Amino acid sequence: MPLTEIRDLLLGGDAAGALARLNPLVARHPGEPECRYWLASALAALGAREAASEAMSNAITLHALTAAREMNADLAAAQSDGAYANRVATTLYGNNCVAMASVFWGMAISADHVDANTLVSYGLSLQHQGRIEEAIQVFRAAAETFPSPGVGQFLLFPHVFADGGDRRFADEARAWSKRYAPSGPPPRFANPPSAGRKLRIGYVAPDFSGSQLRQFVAPLFENHDPDAVEVFLYPADAATEAGWPAWVKVHAIGKLNDAQAVRLIRSHRIDVLNDLWGHTAGSRLPVFALRAAPVQAGWINFAQTTGLDEMDYVLHATSEGLPHARRDYTEKVWPIGPAFTAFRPAACRAEPTPTPALREGRVTFGSFNHPSKLSDGCVAAWAAAMRRTPGSRLLLKYRYYADAVLRRTTQARFAAHGIAPERIAFQGHSAGAEYLAAFGEMDLALDAWPAPGSTTTLEALSNGVPVLVLAGPELTLGGLYARSIVQAAGLDELVATDPDDFVEKAVALAADPQALDALRARVRPGFDAGPCCDEAGFTRRLEDEYRAMFDAWAARSRSASAA
Repeated sequence: MPLTEIRDLLLGGDAAGALARLNPLVARHPGEPECRYWLASALAALGAREAASEAMSNAITLHALTAAREMNADLAAAQSDGAYANRVATTLYGNNCVAMASVFWGMAISADHVDANTLVSYGLSLQHQGRIEEAIQVFRAAAETFPSPGVGQFLLFPHVFADGGDRRFADEARAWSKRYAPSGPPPRFANPPSAGRKLRIGYVAPDFSGSQLRQFVAPLFENHDPDAVEVFLYPADAATEAGWPAWVKVHAIGKLNDAQAVRLIRSHRIDVLNDLWGHTAGSRLPVFALRAAPVQAGWINFAQTTGLDEMDYVLHATSEGLPHARRDYTEKVWPIGPAFTAFRPAACRAEPTPTPALREGRVTFGSFNHPSKLSDGCVAAWAAAMRRTPGSRLLLKYRYYADAVLRRTTQARFAAHGIAPERIAFQGHSAGAEYLAAFGEMDLALDAWPAPGSTTTLEALSNGVPVLVLAGPELTLGGLYARSIVQAAGLDELVATDPDDFVEKAVALAADPQALDALRARVRPGFDAGPCCDEAGFTRRLEDEYRAMFDAWAARSRSASAA
């Protein structure tokens, strides 16, 4: 039976019939990746997860090798020469071909080219495809074989995307902190009471101005009240931080070891020190473990726990779900109001347009999220919404979709749920007018879980695209965050309580383009008028919270001295 007929059986709901015909086809064409992709889809549709994973891995390998041969890669050399395979993988990764790169890093390791960088790179290439549990295994091997704080941190982040990720991440963060960031002797701080003086606020990150932090910290740094606070930035390199207000003091710590950085920060008599980077490459969390300031808080780039006993707080938007979330923190969760952060939209934004379905005659769901965020549960729900929305398509946009292997893998995952490959459109990286135009192609953005969008969600809302998010009764940290963003724009109807509710809401919105258009007209005005864009108001609230944190420490310090 031709593959097209087998495909029709699977997409029509007869996965068993498709599988019965695929097995002999694969046996006759063992080197054909397309047969393997459909085999993986059929097995996944039947719930045979391990067999489906093996078939998908075989399809990825065959597809990557075929594509690499067409690029003139020497496959024989790659099998025997680990250094050569590593160079091929590095080139592919640099070209955003993460699935192809993973195959060649696997070959490099099999050929005994094993070092920390190769293992970490291999893990990242798996993580970027959404192969989370495989990535965790590789990072764990790297952390055990080449123990260091930096290598160990790579093991933490993929847990954010995994089932049960909040608790698993918290366990790994505590283990990392115990191993690599033990607390030093408790210092004595002599910071005077805050009344009648400026509070001294410090921020630590490798780069503020040139990183993903800029849209979040620019509203803060530029709106801090210089009559109320003194602001100190501690980047790796001061040269990256041009353009901040003159009264913001910049002190580079990239060339200082942890003890030296702590001495510098203490010499500035900082009252509240904020880590804005979390367990991401380049962080300086051991500085916080050595207690550089009387009050220390984590925020922005990571909503999870640091695992450090010496970190006092993690900041979050005020939410009814925070008590549930607190169990996964070594820190106290400190609510800071209706928004987790302020956010400054790009200077150029998409022009307001009617919902595209009115002109296209079909609904386009979309997601600009990192591929690692497309969990199996997320794919199943999105596919269910598409099955019940005839003619709909899904637009996926991210730079890693430049990889033909990742595109085909993603199609195969949706095919297991009855979605034909041609219903999924892909776009890679774009900028300027081309990037803005992509917002005009989406009727409804679908958020991911358990790790939701952040900047992608904020940018979609700021460009007038409604975003449907999931925040159920057993709230994950990601669900809390996603809900706070949407509610801050006055769009409570875009919060689903569980995957079934998510599907029902997506289908209902897609079924009425006129109502969807009316909703779209509210999105950007609601976002612009909401607390995420109230830069001055957000900053004033945060300054008040900083002072409350410091005053609480001062009260405890006085009590301890009196005792």
